[in-house]
Amino acid sequence: MRSNSLRNMWLGIAALGVAGAHPVAAYDAGSWVVRAGAAMVDPDTSSDAIVIPTEPATVLPNGVDVDDDTQLGVTVSYMLTDQWSVELLASTPFEHDITLEDAPVDAGSTRHLPPTLTVNWYPRGGRDGWQPFIGAGLNYTYFWDEDTDGQLEAALGEIVGGPGADPIPADLDLDDSWGLALRAGVDVPINDNWAVSASLYWIDIDTEAEVSTPVADVDFDVEIDPWVYMLGVSYRF
Repeated sequence: MRSNSLRNMWLGIAALGVAGAHPVAAYDAGSWVVRAGAAMVDPDTSSDAIVIPTEPATVLPNGVDVDDDTQLGVTVSYMLTDQWSVELLASTPFEHDITLEDAPVDAGSTRHLPPTLTVNWYPRGGRDGWQPFIGAGLNYTYFWDEDTDGQLEAALGEIVGGPGADPIPADLDLDDSWGLALRAGVDVPINDNWAVSASLYWIDIDTEAEVSTPVADVDFDVEIDPWVYMLGVSYRF
């Protein structure tokens, strides 16, 4: 699994960085810290059942699943004091494929951006060397470019009209999401300005999905709630 590989890489880079760390200038009030690297969104999806209004109703009890994606992640952090910072997470757009859990059917895809603002605590702030941190804040996830797949439209046609029926055209819409974000990480210094950086987020992303067809509209809730793993470098100035 790619998620397991990235977790192992996250731990490995942190361990190597700790082993090679040297005392360097501390993070202190007024410092800016910019981090950049690979960011993987790994959804822990939980979906409502999908009820298709046939006669009798067709129920897909396990709903949908959302796959992972890796993009460029960037954070900008400002040290308010030696131990507290405010930070903004940004990225290039993530794209996720969506599948039906109860059938081998590609349902569609979506793109999203998850800007996240957190307040972080550095227990070693003001001291030289490695800098672990934890934080919490608010996420806003904006969905766009939602598409349905031809496999889903063909499956809907057979569910409603029976085997061999024509596909039913469908549109997908996902509501934007506001939610809590938790985060932890560590910067392991290479020199006075550069460090190896590893970060972990958990983000509460809940959306209402609507699949619209000429026959009927189907609404259901999806909790995406991803873990986000970020590996890269940081620069302090």
